[in-house]
Amino acid sequence: MLHEDVLRRRREQTGGSLAEVVRAFGHALDLADGQPDGHSTRACYLGCLLGQEIGLAPRELGELFFVLLLKDLGSSANAARIGEIFQTDDLHFKRALKTLPANRPARLRALVAQCARDRPLARRIPVIANFLLHRDAIAQELVQLRASRGATLAAGLGLAPAICSGIYHLDEHWDGSGRPSHLSGAAIPLYARIAQIAQVADIFYIHGGPSAAIDEVTARAGRQLDPSLAEAFGRVAERARSWADLGSTALPGMLFTLVPEARDMLIDEDALDRLAAVFGQVVDAKSAYTAGHSTRLVVLVDRVAARLGMLPARRRALCRAAALHDVGKLGIPTTILDKPSALGESEWELMRGHAGRTRALLGKIGIFSEMAAFAAAHHERLDGMGYPSGLDDAAIARETRIITVCDFYDALTSNRPYRPALSPAEALAAMQAEVGKGIDGEVFAALQSVL
Repeated sequence: MLHEDVLRRRREQTGGSLAEVVRAFGHALDLADGQPDGHSTRACYLGCLLGQEIGLAPRELGELFFVLLLKDLGSSANAARIGEIFQTDDLHFKRALKTLPANRPARLRALVAQCARDRPLARRIPVIANFLLHRDAIAQELVQLRASRGATLAAGLGLAPAICSGIYHLDEHWDGSGRPSHLSGAAIPLYARIAQIAQVADIFYIHGGPSAAIDEVTARAGRQLDPSLAEAFGRVAERARSWADLGSTALPGMLFTLVPEARDMLIDEDALDRLAAVFGQVVDAKSAYTAGHSTRLVVLVDRVAARLGMLPARRRALCRAAALHDVGKLGIPTTILDKPSALGESEWELMRGHAGRTRALLGKIGIFSEMAAFAAAHHERLDGMGYPSGLDDAAIARETRIITVCDFYDALTSNRPYRPALSPAEALAAMQAEVGKGIDGEVFAALQSVL
């Protein structure tokens, strides 16, 4: 009890535990993987129940907790390639992929159906032919991109090697037909085997309820899934409370009651910086045109804020907001993000919606909640013609103005699908024309002075 009291006081002093913040960021990973909101939390709960059922030690349950919440950390890394190879909405593709039949011929037919699915037949034929000719290489590339990126980012958070390995090997299959390493049986890390079952169970639970989840886990046992773990999951699934808990608004609290050890890793300022940087990289990976954007933006924001006299602690918080300013874009298909021609009205509506999603996602994370408004408003304009809220000069915070100006400059000096990068001089000239209308003149002058 004394240990718990000490940890609780330290969490209050530091802003919480790493686990609490990571769980909240799970909503962003659900978005990136095209899954229903709350998937990562539900899968984590089911997986930890399974870990408890097979007798994992408290330390192991704590590690499993992070594998389950962060299993999709690398999901955005293959989004652009999915759009390029299959000529389709990457989020729809990922949703469909998770519910494909376990039977291989049926699975292949379903994948063919995804190829350029909204295009005329003449456009679909070459896409289908390319997939059929190179399907093994394509599958390996897509899984490898996801696995490598997820494990690397987890390591960047300072998580244990066993956690990184569990994330890396999520898509291995019990019979050796999985990827990226074609491991089989007990050679697949235990955490990855548990995460697969939890993932399958939640996805099919959402689609068809408890019976669908149980049936699918049973059907995949011995092929994709570890049969002994599938049997243990059957015992977990027999307890009606397991399913009732999934729909409860109190599920996050239940999860931490189930795995209290997960909260022992406290978060500090350095850890918050790493989290913001990692999830900024998750966003940047979504499109080939935004690689490195959040990292560059953070550098610019810090320099401009310093030039304007902002105190170091405030600058640090603002840099986290800058790293996460586009997190809502994880819910936009790459077919829109990377479109080389003008967006249609419905596409623009979806694009503009990323600002509201950014605010909603960051607003769920207590320690980032103040900066959520600053990050989400970076497309507002001084003349009131911006989005998402049409704020005018008087309503736009200085923090937002700094992010807006720096984001504008980095966007102009980067390649986009519809134009090549502008030179710094060309970008500054274009921005000068927006001073007083779209962007703040004092902040723009500060930007010019630090370049």
